[in-house]
Amino acid sequence: MRFFAGYFPSLVTDQPLARASAAPAHRHFVLHKPWGYLSQFTSEFAKEVKKKRFLGELGNFPAGTMAIGRLDEDSEGLLLLTTDGRVSEQVRSRHIEKEYYAQVDGLLTPAALASLQAGVDISLHGTPYRTRPCQARLLAAAPDLPPRGRRIRDDRHGPTSWVAIVVTEGKFRQVRKMTAAVGFPTLRLVRVRVGEVRLEGLPAGASREVSSFFKN
Repeated sequence: MRFFAGYFPSLVTDQPLARASAAPAHRHFVLHKPWGYLSQFTSEFAKEVKKKRFLGELGNFPAGTMAIGRLDEDSEGLLLLTTDGRVSEQVRSRHIEKEYYAQVDGLLTPAALASLQAGVDISLHGTPYRTRPCQARLLAAAPDLPPRGRRIRDDRHGPTSWVAIVVTEGKFRQVRKMTAAVGFPTLRLVRVRVGEVRLEGLPAGASREVSSFFKN
């Protein structure tokens, strides 16, 4: 019998090779992130781990779960979670609409609203940036939202107004910077929609598992 490099008769068998076990199916979740939580499951900094609150406190999510995009610690609302990195890339790269309700300091003027719609100049890490045109509309009344973890202020400090803003970008603290650029700083920010997924009906801190974030 001839032997070829890499061929070992002792390993030859008539038994069929066992199939590799199938990888577990990926899982996806919709979460209502409350105020005061970071959009991550842990931190590399020991001090931050001791002092901050993380998403893992809000549910028993499987290993490898990641947040798609970010909500600031002082922002609230809809956060998508997945174990599939490809889905995360799809959501972030499709220019999917993200809708926010922002409570701003003062009564937003028609001129300020028009400026938001047309795009405003903000700063990103020290570099000037012009935001893309977006949808923006005044809300006739305060939206039905759960109380925030910390009170913002009382009416003695002046009136506030609510505006709905729909963007397709996801720049760092973009909506807050946009309202500040037109003279109306954001006091409270809640994301209520990402693409076709809506926040409504989900209490603060609660989550639900979904089969997909897309209808198609």
